[in-house]
Amino acid sequence: MNAAMPASGAGQLRPHEPMSRHTSWRVGGEAELYFRPDTRAQLISFLKDLDPVTPLLWVGLGSNLLVRDGGIRGVVIATARALGQVEQLPDNVVAAGAGVPCTALARRCARWGLGPAEFFAGIPGTVGGALTMNAGAFDGATWDRVLSVETVDRSGTVRHRSPADFEVAYRHVSGPAGEWFLGANFGFQAADGDALARVQQLMQQRQDSQPLGEASCGSVFRNPPDDFAARLIEAADLKGHAIGGAIVSDKHANFILNTGNATAADVEQLIHHVQDVVMARHGVTLVPEVHIVGEAAGADVS
Repeated sequence: MNAAMPASGAGQLRPHEPMSRHTSWRVGGEAELYFRPDTRAQLISFLKDLDPVTPLLWVGLGSNLLVRDGGIRGVVIATARALGQVEQLPDNVVAAGAGVPCTALARRCARWGLGPAEFFAGIPGTVGGALTMNAGAFDGATWDRVLSVETVDRSGTVRHRSPADFEVAYRHVSGPAGEWFLGANFGFQAADGDALARVQQLMQQRQDSQPLGEASCGSVFRNPPDDFAARLIEAADLKGHAIGGAIVSDKHANFILNTGNATAADVEQLIHHVQDVVMARHGVTLVPEVHIVGEAAGADVS
């Protein structure tokens, strides 16, 4: 299908945009339309003007996302610029837009002397993605700190919701259908000691244990109950295993890297291979954290 081009005079609206430019794996076919609003008002206006049957995909930093080589039908909405504000409110509350990088939220809270927020330094995506999947790191989880959220539907209607409106579990959140996160209010306390030093320590810990700076999505699989995906993958002798240009990291087995010439199909095949081998060796089903979207190679999204 073709997405109707809305009468939007603001923001960047580009047809046939390569998603390899906007994902941390640096793979993926074209988006039929790619929209990056400059402001929240532009975003809401765009949604109001958009054909209501047009498929939508919201992206932040493009981590935790695998776009297949055939691309994406409909519109991709990039949130980082329009929803990139973070603000300290009274009573140790922090308001953060969906486009705010989680690492930036961690640093800002540390400078304000608020915590526990350091765990956000271990999440490679944005607040919107963290809200969508209850992302976590270093024994902290996003929804443990959520006081309220703001959502928008495809008609541009904005709603304020409480955590009671959502079912939240490990790396899973379900709530009202057809709504996307604009941002959230998080509750913290005055932090003890040097919160900024702790953030820097945790980021150094990530640097030491993970292949940061290489093309990956972060952790590919959820940790199964009472175990770690990386341990199971390493014990299955899969470190260094490659399919095409995709390879299981030698530094951290729960990372799959694009060595420079990978296709999305290479990455997806390697994900399935890792699942198959871990099941055969350990009898454990590894569930991907990464969202796999789009069409297979050869599909026409125009």
